[in-house]
Amino acid sequence: MTAARLVLSVVAALLAAGAVHAQDKNAPAEQETDTKGAESVGGIDQERFGGPPADAAYGAFQRGLYMTALNLALPRAEAGDSAAQTLVAEILSRGLGVARDEAKAAKWYRLAAEQGVPAAQFQYALMLLDGRFVKKDPQGAYALMQAAAEAGNRLAQFNFAQLLVQREPGNAGMTKAVTYYQRAADAGVADAQYAMSQIYANGAGGKKRDEVEARRWLLLAARQNFDTAQLDLATWLVDGRGGPRDLKAGFDWMSRAAHAGNVAAQNRLAKLYMGGIGTEPNAIDAAAWYFVARRAGLTDPEMEDFLRGLTDEEQKQALSRANRLR
Repeated sequence: MTAARLVLSVVAALLAAGAVHAQDKNAPAEQETDTKGAESVGGIDQERFGGPPADAAYGAFQRGLYMTALNLALPRAEAGDSAAQTLVAEILSRGLGVARDEAKAAKWYRLAAEQGVPAAQFQYALMLLDGRFVKKDPQGAYALMQAAAEAGNRLAQFNFAQLLVQREPGNAGMTKAVTYYQRAADAGVADAQYAMSQIYANGAGGKKRDEVEARRWLLLAARQNFDTAQLDLATWLVDGRGGPRDLKAGFDWMSRAAHAGNVAAQNRLAKLYMGGIGTEPNAIDAAAWYFVARRAGLTDPEMEDFLRGLTDEEQKQALSRANRLR
């Protein structure tokens, strides 16, 4: 697990939210180019660096001139500029234009975090939880994550909610966490939006059960390509849960989740094709999607029985279709 991924299974019984929504530290190193903007490295903006952005280093970073940005920022970072320290850490941690060096990045994140930069606090907290490049320190991570969350860092808000539930399993911990899930969800974090859907669906954390509100949050997360939310939303639309039944929309969302690689959605899409739910019945597509799901390790007795009812030619066509889907 890298320091950018805080994987907590603490809400598995209630929130199947999955991996934490932290920025991807596994982005490939970029060559120095004038065509890559800040969005190419995770939507980084001036707020991330904790200081005024209008300088040559940040400008170079925005244009994808990462080595130039590093060379310009490093003297400022060494002089104690927190924005420059965060920028240097970002470049080193991602390996942008230079070899990735997360140990050195940790040093700069720490220095910026000590000066109160929320993004640096968040990243260094992840490193303290992970313990790969710094000494593991759950207590220190908790304090930094809380500070970043209170300062408005939306990813820290979601992660801090996860930490609260981990520390205090059950409804008491969830009640404390809901505020942070809500803030992160309002700020557009898809994982937090999905978490809020589960909170309302189950009536947890001091919230009354409200399937209409749960479906609203599912839709918001689904629109951000959160495949688990797409799967759930599709099921709710087909079942008419939390609002009107809409078979066509349910089929469309299930298809999106299946094409995104969600194995459960692939199997359920097969069943929609089999039953002609939200689409025309299509035995070949039904079998094809089940083959795709089965290759990923899912088996379904109902679909196995369905396959046995197909002719050899139909199964051959379905396998060919499944190979193209893969």
